[in-house]
Amino acid sequence: MEPLRIGIIGTGGIAHAHARAYLAIPEVTIVGGADIVPGKARAFLDEFGLTEARDFASHEDLLKMDLDAVSVCTYNATHALCAIDALASGRHVLCEKPMSITLAEAVAMTRAEKASGKILSIGFQPRYDVNTQKVKSIIAEGALGKVYYIQTGGGRRRGIPGRTFINKETAGVGALADIGCYALDFALNSIGYPKPLTVSAYASNYFGTNPKYYADAARFQVDDFSAAFIRLEGDIVLDFRMSWAMHMDTTGDFVFLGTDAGLKVRQPHMKWWGGAWDGPIGQISFMHDQFGIPTETPVPLAENTGPSLFEKKVRAFVDAVINGKEAPIPTSQILYNQAILDGIIRSSAEKREVAIEIEQI
Repeated sequence: MEPLRIGIIGTGGIAHAHARAYLAIPEVTIVGGADIVPGKARAFLDEFGLTEARDFASHEDLLKMDLDAVSVCTYNATHALCAIDALASGRHVLCEKPMSITLAEAVAMTRAEKASGKILSIGFQPRYDVNTQKVKSIIAEGALGKVYYIQTGGGRRRGIPGRTFINKETAGVGALADIGCYALDFALNSIGYPKPLTVSAYASNYFGTNPKYYADAARFQVDDFSAAFIRLEGDIVLDFRMSWAMHMDTTGDFVFLGTDAGLKVRQPHMKWWGGAWDGPIGQISFMHDQFGIPTETPVPLAENTGPSLFEKKVRAFVDAVINGKEAPIPTSQILYNQAILDGIIRSSAEKREVAIEIEQI
């Protein structure tokens, strides 16, 4: 069997993790990379010893190569454009999170996937954490009864990134899309991804725009904190909050409330960069009544073994492409994640509750 021919669109920070993962998979060869910054793609490929791989200044030129699949590792604002072009050219796509900036873009990406007959998978590696999977299995087995309320928590006390993350033209959104999408995926995936209905949200950027807290404040244009109350199908409510910076160590633990029991999931560390939910989770506690007495039972944590969560994500995508499987993290789910992000953006701007309406795909 010929190796899967991979191209990488966007050769910045996260592209390095994609390259390392692909290079660990024998069935794959990286044949090209593209970046709009002159010389950046060539330097990236050479860094990994890919001297025979070709470099390009645009994703359109890269897509003229003989490719089977691509990773889209560009800044948020061009995820939709690059993914749609790649799908239209007949390539499978692994796209970094967030899926896009707007719901309309996510719908367009999903339609392009459907029209192409290829797969589009979105990059949420925490799904491959064994304890994250344990939370989902506990809920799926019915141990909590009916889940009616979920609280997201965590958030960074200090953790504003730089570069393209803080500019509206490139990032589109700040902490909400960068790490908030992870918290949403953990919550929604754990309960089967119910459809979102309405959002009432708040967002601010008091820290990013203040030189006292952030050196590049003059260039900061996005949110650094957001909170929302989201109604989901099945009479479930989601209490969401996420930050890049705040005067607090955490906005709380992750909580699932059910009619028979509850789950509390703590973040793995409480330092400045804690609680992003973009990797392994912390201690899980099962809250229930035993012999009529409120009881807290620790759920033993398992150790992640083998490849890293990121590599597992890339391996799952490669396996799906080679074996003709469905996307391991499908757009049908992440469309709801993006709909909530879109709703939070609209609601916080309009300072009112907004309805979520998703066009028929």
